[in-house]
Amino acid sequence: MTVNIENEYSGEISLDYSHIIREIVEAAMEYVNCPYDIEVNVLLTGNHEIQEINLENREIDRPTDVLSFPMIDFPTPESFSIVEEHPEDYFNSDTGELNLGDIVISIDKVYEQAKEYGHSPERELAFLVAHSMLHLSGYDHEEEAERLIMEEKQEDILQQKGYTRD
Repeated sequence: MTVNIENEYSGEISLDYSHIIREIVEAAMEYVNCPYDIEVNVLLTGNHEIQEINLENREIDRPTDVLSFPMIDFPTPESFSIVEEHPEDYFNSDTGELNLGDIVISIDKVYEQAKEYGHSPERELAFLVAHSMLHLSGYDHEEEAERLIMEEKQEDILQQKGYTRD
């Protein structure tokens, strides 16, 4: 498993983000029974930078907490067998790892939302990573039923690793 973390956040980050991100990426992949070693890229940035990315990619001119850019268009969530049809499109030829995609996280939002929801920044970062990893595994929350499924799975992943709302 390769988790490439690029920190472009201009402020200080007072949490062990590298450990949290890697721990949740691994837990999420175990949770969705991914049969491959994976590669994922994570960019840590601030509100201004994520707003620019959000505008460029989604035409939404405001900051958001996390953006997910999946490399696989799953027919249904967790349908990892789709990558076997065209492995050259999905696997890193140097490492043999499945490239799931990219995650962009606003550290400003991590701190803002942790305060707003009354839990730790560690829990908020873990939540955003779990949420994004489910997107990279084919889940979405456009419809209410999908949202409820994602919320349950996110909570399961966080509970397994001890990231509670306490």
